[in-house]
Amino acid sequence: MPHGNQSAPVAPVRLPRALLGEFLPSPQLLAGRLAASTVAIYTWDCAAYVAFCGYDSTVVLLAETLRRWRTYLVQDTVLSPHTINRMLAAVRRVMREGAVHGLVAREVAEACGQVEGVSVVALRHRLKAQARVRITPAQMRQLCSAPDGQTLLGRRDGALLLTLATSGCRISEVVALTPAQVTTRDGASFLQVLGKRKHAPREAPLSQEAAAAIQTWLAQRGAGRPDTPLFTRFVGGGWRATTQPLSVSSAWRVVRKYALRCGLPHVKPHDFRRFVGTELAKRDLRQAQKALGHQRLETTVQHYVLDELQPGLTEDLF
Repeated sequence: MPHGNQSAPVAPVRLPRALLGEFLPSPQLLAGRLAASTVAIYTWDCAAYVAFCGYDSTVVLLAETLRRWRTYLVQDTVLSPHTINRMLAAVRRVMREGAVHGLVAREVAEACGQVEGVSVVALRHRLKAQARVRITPAQMRQLCSAPDGQTLLGRRDGALLLTLATSGCRISEVVALTPAQVTTRDGASFLQVLGKRKHAPREAPLSQEAAAAIQTWLAQRGAGRPDTPLFTRFVGGGWRATTQPLSVSSAWRVVRKYALRCGLPHVKPHDFRRFVGTELAKRDLRQAQKALGHQRLETTVQHYVLDELQPGLTEDLF
């Protein structure tokens, strides 16, 4: 149960960042060390924890309170185990950073660091059936052909979908691209992408079809400077392109729009990355690892190698 007579909302009243720092070290301490989007999520998670504590600073920094929060998230919410573990990890990481800055006693951070997450297996019934949607090559062709190539908006959307479908890049990486990051080598096209937790760009593949679609889009929109965002917003009901970058949420809506049109209601941007990883892993696991930017081959094997049996696998055994 939450502390005192407070209710225990998972989504608390928006807590100003300055006020959050009165109860718990601010996740902004991690700015420059984690992606801005991650810091924003950690801020939300920490605010949820502080709200659970009834905005009482005397209990926020207690490991037993963090354990009670874990119990509450399991028993009184329907959050997935991955979400629960992320929320717990956010508080633990912020406390650890607070200890480094002298804002939290080191023993407090260490005690909270011992609070374990939940078992994904034990809460597997909460996992969404559509969390990972497999897209077949035929469905991907249908998706990438859905935008109207006769309109400027359709050219942008077509180029965006083809980039996602042939690069294996994350949606956040794609919306951050500039024309200068589209390169060629030995007659093939590539993207120079600064991936998650990377300090130097990696080379990601890009099909010739996608590269051509990008060039057509840029020629019609106006390429602008090399550092102009590659995929930009539209205004005026979708008639006029701007130089403002397409946001991640807007790119999500683009993907969802055409997925619904193709009868694929559960497809998400990350399913494009899974498509690329899965198809490449069938051919060459090592190349799939390099294309996706994974540091460890085990990550590629765990998430991108199909684990269903091939049809007719035991035919002709005897």
